Amino acid sequence: MNIHAAGQLSRPKIKEIRQKLKRHIHKTPILTSRFFNEHISGEVYFKCENFQKTGSFKIRGAINAALKIIGHDKETTVITHSSGNHGQALAYAAKVLNINAVIVMPNNAPRVKVDAVKSYDARVVMCKPTQQDREKTCEELKHSLNAYFIPPFDHIDIIQGQSTCAAEFLEEHPDLDYLLTPVGGGGLLSGSVLATKALELQTRVIGCEPKNANDAFLSLKQGIKLPAVSTQTIADGLRTSLGEVNFKILKDSKIEILTVSEEEILHAFQTVLERMKIIIEPSCAVPVAVYMKYKERFENKKTGIILSGGNVDLHPLFTDLKNQIKPHLKDNE
Repeated sequence: MNIHAAGQLSRPKIKEIRQKLKRHIHKTPILTSRFFNEHISGEVYFKCENFQKTGSFKIRGAINAALKIIGHDKETTVITHSSGNHGQALAYAAKVLNINAVIVMPNNAPRVKVDAVKSYDARVVMCKPTQQDREKTCEELKHSLNAYFIPPFDHIDIIQGQSTCAAEFLEEHPDLDYLLTPVGGGGLLSGSVLATKALELQTRVIGCEPKNANDAFLSLKQGIKLPAVSTQTIADGLRTSLGEVNFKILKDSKIEILTVSEEEILHAFQTVLERMKIIIEPSCAVPVAVYMKYKERFENKKTGIILSGGNVDLHPLFTDLKNQIKPHLKDNE
């Protein structure tokens, strides 16, 4: 994997990638909120990747990587291991590109996400819920099926695909002072950094991370990539460690990472649901929490926030509602 090449992205290259992806993805809307503007005394814009196909930004990287592969071999199978958004994105990418997909998923993955992957006609292979078992199962199947492995974030094509999100955002708002994005594996954040640099804008990109899963913050502070030791956070999409390529890009760019507590994430999550009336994942609430916590920094500034996805398991909510109406159903009998 050529780490140096990952850091090279030009305006023409972004335009080329966006053109390739155009018919496969949504150009997601950008929303504003009077509540947040008044609360911070600034301007804030939300890029809604929760309205993206498959429910997250992940489809951008998955499609870009899959297109590169079928350029060499149209009769192929792609494979990955995932319990969430990347698995859904790659399954969808394979379906629309008419190739095969195998998604290795841990046996504790939410049923709603397993069903979503299957709905895109991908083959699901269950394994034990450990990183070692996921990687081992995936590696064995990759060899037996002669499949192409597409990782969720630690890959040049994935990062460049994700860069199109920030590029779209900055095309409409090139005068943003700040761009806030969550960071887990680092695909979206490193892609945003590359896009901003390629477009030669003054926008400052900031990574946003839970304190309880702050390997990116610690890695960049110490200058070496550290594994995620603790991952006890409600922001389940950010529990993974930074990828090698992603870390190199972020380290070279000297990017800043700001962290927030679980209470701050939950408060931001609730505020978005109540004030903006849209469904987001808890991971999306992390940059919102950063915006609210460090509000003095963003006063009188124009800030962009990428809402990375909206794949929430609503089963517990509806189970609770069903339990609430049971007494009323009996009354009507």
